[in-house]
Amino acid sequence: MTRQTRRAHDRHGRHPFPHACRWLLAVSTMALPAHRALAQAALPAAPTVPSLVTSGAVSAMPATAVAPEGMTSERQISLNLDVERLGPTPAAIRRPPNTPIPPSGVPTYPSAGLATMSVAPVSSPGDNRAFHKIELDAILTHHEGPSGLLPEWIDAQHDTDLEDPYYVPTAGSGHLVPQLNPLRKKLLDHGVSFAFTYKGEAMGVINGGVERGMSYVHELTAQVNFDLEKMAGITGWSVHTLVMERAGHAVSHDRVGEYYVNLQEVYGLSGNVVAHLVDFYAEKKMLDNHLDITFGRMALTHVFATSPLLCSFMVTCSAPVALKLDPGFSVYPKATWGSRIRLRPTRDTAIQLGAYSVSALTDNPSGWAWGSEKATGLMLPVEFTWQPFLTRNRLPGHYVLGYAHDTTRYPDQIGIGLPPALRTAAGHQRSAPMDMFWFEGDQMVYRRGGRNQMAGGYLMAGYIHNTPHVTSISDEAYGGLSFAGVIPSRVTDRLGIMYSWYHVSHRKEEGQILRYEAGYSLGTAVRAPQTDSHIIEAYYAIDAMPGILVQPEFEYMIRPG
Repeated sequence: MTRQTRRAHDRHGRHPFPHACRWLLAVSTMALPAHRALAQAALPAAPTVPSLVTSGAVSAMPATAVAPEGMTSERQISLNLDVERLGPTPAAIRRPPNTPIPPSGVPTYPSAGLATMSVAPVSSPGDNRAFHKIELDAILTHHEGPSGLLPEWIDAQHDTDLEDPYYVPTAGSGHLVPQLNPLRKKLLDHGVSFAFTYKGEAMGVINGGVERGMSYVHELTAQVNFDLEKMAGITGWSVHTLVMERAGHAVSHDRVGEYYVNLQEVYGLSGNVVAHLVDFYAEKKMLDNHLDITFGRMALTHVFATSPLLCSFMVTCSAPVALKLDPGFSVYPKATWGSRIRLRPTRDTAIQLGAYSVSALTDNPSGWAWGSEKATGLMLPVEFTWQPFLTRNRLPGHYVLGYAHDTTRYPDQIGIGLPPALRTAAGHQRSAPMDMFWFEGDQMVYRRGGRNQMAGGYLMAGYIHNTPHVTSISDEAYGGLSFAGVIPSRVTDRLGIMYSWYHVSHRKEEGQILRYEAGYSLGTAVRAPQTDSHIIEAYYAIDAMPGILVQPEFEYMIRPG
């Protein structure tokens, strides 16, 4: 039987053996205890068999049952193989008994467990009747796209999408003050959801750098979302707001002597601002949940070149460093005027494109003084995502290709800070716009069993390239892993290790060489012409209790500055 024929039989129930196997697996798993219930969307739908269910008891035929009389051993083997092909192993998608997240694996939004830049829907995800679903519906076809070209044993051939979001806890899961839950539920029923979070980062230099010592920074975030459909009957509309306070003393500049890479995630563009306005934008779900549009004040890295896995690391949150340094890439929490459109052509692909105003990253540090921003151009990003589900355990992967063009004309890096006497030696210089390209990929390699589809081990890698003439960091490459449940008794803890390489633009290096050889100073922060540097980062996130995540972090930087 060809693959296409088998897939058609599987989906329409015309082949007796795959159909029977789905029934056997679905009925046998009903006997598991409640706290070990399977994810709602992880298994194919099973037909109802009333004769097997009486008075709440379930008679289940195990998948390895003896073949009925007259069935050949070859047909029995085929039956068992189809069971393994069509259904995840129960242990792989089992929920931990102490999880505060519902059996569907979907937290109530907004949740402190979301990555900082995640755009959260207002209504409860997982409720298909709610207009604000966690994911858009495919607009062209309800079938797979590129996944359909994979070999049959690799493609999970999932009939329905998992309800779970692309989610990994970067803050404590659940709520620290459960006494507020009745109030939260009452407000949510009226279209208002909120979250208040605290994140503190203490980092010390134990060897190398400029000086040893400890630095501390923190972040307080208040997020409120408004569902205008519930509040005023305006279908598909919602408003998102976020205000934060950041304070402290960063370790990168003073203690390490590093001016490109921010070694702490919290302290950055909005350091020592009492109330920085990050988000103030509207969202509209259109065409019966097939199209999503956002517009207003937002950071570009809310949705472009980012992921929850990246933001579980300090250095790469909320986007790779080579992109965060570019003025046109308004990195969280730097907000700018902009709009984004997103759609899903097929169930396993997504496309989004946007247009954002460009201003210097240091403009409007409070986020409130919109009139003080001096627009220099327009940022035009586009991004394509392929999300396959591989093997019988529906292992999700996310493969992202992105490109952005910044119309702002930037000076040639070779001439920045160059003395007049050396300009002739530098040769012809030209200003130019900036182009950015990025590839980011992550793939789950095992399921550990946990709160959502992300509960398992991921391998990840990425590459970023910027126009060398007009940027400081022209290239970046990274690779790493993010594993959950490394310690068997700690299924909700997570281990992360990442290696990153950063390459300074050759034009910047050439300008520094000219100054260095002529005897001019390169500045107090630069010791010699710069080429590249490397960072190894590792963490272990401990899900200590509902609402609290403790994450020891180790960073080793090669050639800082």
